[in-house]
Amino acid sequence: MLYAVLAVVLVVAIVLALALRKPATFRVERRVVIDAPAAAAHARVEDFRRWAEWSPWEKLDPAMRRTHSGAAAGVGAVYEWSGTGKVGAGRMEIRESTPARIVIQLDFIKPFEGHNIAEFDFAPEGARTAVRWAMHGPAPFISRLMQVFMNMDAMIGRDFEAGLANLKAAAEAAPAT
Repeated sequence: MLYAVLAVVLVVAIVLALALRKPATFRVERRVVIDAPAAAAHARVEDFRRWAEWSPWEKLDPAMRRTHSGAAAGVGAVYEWSGTGKVGAGRMEIRESTPARIVIQLDFIKPFEGHNIAEFDFAPEGARTAVRWAMHGPAPFISRLMQVFMNMDAMIGRDFEAGLANLKAAAEAAPAT
């Protein structure tokens, strides 16, 4: 019995030590090249009402409630959502929007509170556009503890890859916006 208790204490201590060694911040980033002008992709990101065209999370919860406020698009545009399961609840607000870059304050409320920054960069490459989507922010201890058991970059990165593939398809299908 004593050995079992010691083994459990040792496992818990190892997990806690591994969590403490994880970085206090995180960054996830993916990139895609779109065969369309930058404006075609930019318009779909800058207008939260158009996220249904490409966002990987929009179809996860058909009953998700969406609220748009502030500016119609660009700086000051606000998108709030509330759903069940994977989508949780949160709020996004565009803080910066230029033809080359969009910066979004991203605040998760449920299932876990989190305050992050999402960035979209649009770099023309001739008639094509390189789009980079990144998210970064603090990694509180509970997040670092979870990272001992799961790879956050791979988990969120898959969603970014799907979203960028959807954005590419939408922008290439109808580049004029």
